Amino acid sequence: MFQYLLKRLLIFIPTLLAISLLAFGLSKMAPGDPVEQSSRGGGLGDAQSSLANAERVYREKARELGLDKPAFYFGISPAAYPDTLYRILRRGQREALAKLAGRYGNWEQIAAYHRSIQVLEGALRQLPANAPGAYAARSSLQQLYLAHSDARISSLLDGLAAEVEQDTALGPVLSGTVQGLREEYEAVKRQATPWKLYIPDFKWHGLDNQYHRWISGFLQFDFGKSYYDSRPVAHKMKDALFWTVLINGLAVLAAYLLSIPLGVFSAVWKGSFFDRASTLALFMLYSLPSFWVATMLAVFLTTPEYGMDWFPSLGLGSLPDEAPFWSRFRETAAHLILPVFCLSYGALAFISRQMRGGMLNVIRQDYIRTAWAKGLNSRQVVWKHAFRNALFPIITMFASIFPSVFAGSVVIEVIFNIPGMGKLTIDAIFQRDWPVVYTVLMLSAILTMAGILISDVLYAWIDPRVSYSKKQ
Repeated sequence: MFQYLLKRLLIFIPTLLAISLLAFGLSKMAPGDPVEQSSRGGGLGDAQSSLANAERVYREKARELGLDKPAFYFGISPAAYPDTLYRILRRGQREALAKLAGRYGNWEQIAAYHRSIQVLEGALRQLPANAPGAYAARSSLQQLYLAHSDARISSLLDGLAAEVEQDTALGPVLSGTVQGLREEYEAVKRQATPWKLYIPDFKWHGLDNQYHRWISGFLQFDFGKSYYDSRPVAHKMKDALFWTVLINGLAVLAAYLLSIPLGVFSAVWKGSFFDRASTLALFMLYSLPSFWVATMLAVFLTTPEYGMDWFPSLGLGSLPDEAPFWSRFRETAAHLILPVFCLSYGALAFISRQMRGGMLNVIRQDYIRTAWAKGLNSRQVVWKHAFRNALFPIITMFASIFPSVFAGSVVIEVIFNIPGMGKLTIDAIFQRDWPVVYTVLMLSAILTMAGILISDVLYAWIDPRVSYSKKQ
């Protein structure tokens, strides 16, 4: 048994590694600029009066997030791409330069062209913000940073040159710089080396990279900071996890406590009125979508309009933390009745059907007939001999139910305004708060693997005859 569990744990390591690579890769592909998203409500927005100061704040925030490091331990790419492309911190500029390198293959000339844009930007910063033509020139320059097609770059350069020539204030200062920028771009096209795109190049970056920093922090329960409000992700998840575990734990507990005896009695009294009635009722419950039931309950049972305001409105109540414990307990419990019901009725129907099917398979076995023939009473036969061996389908379901207890239900938590993990996740998606989203993804994957492992342990506990030999 111990050897089997050790092997399963060793299998989990590459599985966890693959999941972490997937989550990290998706986070790198997420839309938007992480630096600008994490600076909402302050930081970059406060620095717009000074472009130089805004750039400095941007770089400091990028270093704080670790975005000034390579993405992974190594990379394999064509020789046309440098191993220092990650040092271009702004995502749009980095992608534009990568596309230029993918077209012309001569990074040295492309880097010189990029530096020429920066020189022109520095010259523009020396001019007063309200100087005639300065705004239009800055706008063309920002578009030039993001342009990667020849037609677009040529059009922007022509427009920039025309703006400088027509403006008497900009002409003496920028005409030579604009001409130098055009010459650098012509050098990029003239000295193109597209053959480098067909030569593979291995680039080693070492341990000082974004993935290493992210996975190391994750293993230490440091999930980073929220892009939305700069709070530690662990703190936000801690607040939400309590309510999710509470309502889902109560729902699963209620579902199991009701469905197991219901399934057992339905199997023992197969074909009876109780079996037929319970089957019909459970199938009706199972066919009702939880989001529809939750909406109907919230509309009809929480408002006085229909005369059935038997339950409090949505949320968790409004009593302060200083209120007496039992007062807060009664108010919170009243708010949780409907969400717990909506989460449990579908599981109740499904688990009871699984329990009934498992019992029907067991009570037809020879050893059950032998137990009846030995004169054992029905309680001993059903609960001691049959029930124990009919639990395998229920244990198998535990592998999927266990992570849902922690991940939460997005629909139910949103409808009833429960601040749990499900609502936290959907809010984070709409807010583009990707550290929260991908932390929940990682934790859900880990809990799924933990559920599978616990199921394997329960198999051996329920039936010691279960073998964990190499043949299996």
